[in-house]
Amino acid sequence: MAATSTSLASQLYIGLRRPCLKLDSFNSQSFSLFDPNLRLSLSPPKPSRAVIAMAGTGKFFVGGNWKCNGTKDSISKLVADLNNAKLEPDVDVVVAPPFLYIDQVKNSLTERIEISAQNSWVGKGGAFTGEISAEQLKDLGCKWVVLGHSERRHVIGENDEFIGKKAAYALSQGLGVIACIGELLEEREAGKTFDVCFQQLKAYADAVASWDNIVIAYEPVWAIGTGKVATPQQAQEVHVAVRDWLKKNVSDEVASKTRIIYGGSVNGGNSAELAKQEDIDGFLVGGASLKGPEFATIVNSVTSKKVAA
Repeated sequence: MAATSTSLASQLYIGLRRPCLKLDSFNSQSFSLFDPNLRLSLSPPKPSRAVIAMAGTGKFFVGGNWKCNGTKDSISKLVADLNNAKLEPDVDVVVAPPFLYIDQVKNSLTERIEISAQNSWVGKGGAFTGEISAEQLKDLGCKWVVLGHSERRHVIGENDEFIGKKAAYALSQGLGVIACIGELLEEREAGKTFDVCFQQLKAYADAVASWDNIVIAYEPVWAIGTGKVATPQQAQEVHVAVRDWLKKNVSDEVASKTRIIYGGSVNGGNSAELAKQEDIDGFLVGGASLKGPEFATIVNSVTSKKVAA
C-alpha cells in the first residue's frame, strides 16, 4: 500500500523537481528587437481601418492578478475603489486576490467582477501541505484560476506537463482557467518565441477535454514587472500565431472562440493602443491592478476596439 501511495504521489509531483531560474537574472538584460526569426514589425504600421474589430468572437476579458500583495486594510480600499468604478458593460472582469483574502473580497466586491485564484493543486485535496484544491476554491465562490504563470514556471519550477494536468483538473471541477504562456528573454533573442509558446499550448491541449472555459494569457516573461512592454505589433504577431496554432491543432471553432489576452507591464497608459490590435482580446494585469482607477481605465480600453485608431 505504501509503495502504491508513493507511486501516485510521484506522478502528481512531476514538474516540481527541476532547477529554477531567478526572475532577476533576466530583468536587467537589454531586449533586442532585431530578431528576423520572429518576423517582428519594425516598419511603420499600416493605416488603420475605421473600426478596430476582434479577430476572435469572445467577449473582451480583463483580469487583475494581485499576486502576493495587500493587507486587509489595503484590499478593503482597493475593493471600495473597484465598487465605485464605472466599467464598460461588454467586458468580463476578474480579479485574483491572494488566497488569504479571497473570502474578504468575495463578500465585499461587486458581483460585476468575478473572483479568480492564483493557483490550484493538480488533483483532489488531501495531504498536500500548503496547497489549495479546486474544490476549496469553488467552495469560496471562485469562478477562475490562473495557471502556468511564469512565476510558477520559473520560480517554483512547474513544468508544462504538470501545468496541463492542473488545468485539466481545475476545468473538471467547474473552474475557468486563465492559461498562461510566454517566453524568457533569452528564448526570444534566440528566435524561439513561437516554439516555446506552442510547446506550452500543446501541454494544455494534450491534457484538457474542452477549451470552452479557457482564456489564454500571453505574457512575455521579459515584460512582466520590468516596465518593458511588447509593442502592439509584437504582441499582435504572437497572438496571431497562437490563434493559428489553435486552428491547426485543435479546431477552427476553438481558434475563433478562445480569448487570447496580453500581460506584461500593462497599464492605463498603454492599454488603449494594445487593445486596438485585432487578436488582443483583453489583458492580464499585474501591478496596475492594485490601483482601482487605473485598473478601471484598462478595463475600459475595450472602447479602443470601437473607435477610429
